[in-house]
This record gives sequence, C-alpha cells and structure tokens, in this order.
Amino acid sequence: MTLTSRERAALRAEAHHLSPIVHVGHQGFTPTLLQTIDDALRTHELVKIALARTTDVKPKDASRDVAEQLGADVVQTIGRTCTLYRENPDLKRKAGALPPWRS
Repeated sequence: MTLTSRERAALRAEAHHLSPIVHVGHQGFTPTLLQTIDDALRTHELVKIALARTTDVKPKDASRDVAEQLGADVVQTIGRTCTLYRENPDLKRKAGALPPWRS
C-alpha cells in the first residue's frame, strides 16, 4: 500500500506527538529488532524509530529498507528518527475510538 500525500501529511501530524517506541543501537537492525518493529507495527500501526549516532547506516536508507522488509510505508525521516506506518486490518476498532497509536 502506498500512502497518498494527504494521508502521509495526516500521519506526520499524528506522529509529531509520539515518542520513539524502538531504539536502534550500534548493532543495527538485527532479526530480533526487526521482529520488535514488526510487533510494534502490528499493535500500534504508526511507529517512531530512533537511530543511535553509532549506527552505521544512513537514516533514510534504513527506514526505506526496514519498511520494505516489513511491508510498511515510510511516513517521514527527520534527523535520526524515522516514522513507519502499516495498517492492521485485524485490529479491533470501535466507532469513534482513538487510533491505536494514541491508546
């Protein structure tokens, strides 16, 4: 799924208030870390990831690679923080309820 510019802008506004859920250290994107990001996307849909200064990979490249591996969309990359989105159709939603990343 590719986000439209309007959807991406709305998600950027939502992500502004989020804190990073996943922190990437000097070991980079290990299989365990990718599983953690996958789990976070499944439960929250919108996830902020912070990369440590000691990470060797460039943030834009890292966010694009991780999004591709996990079937997510890159919402934005600012500095060493990237935001990914992946809709989970199996997530239970009630009419008028807050989105999963706010709860």
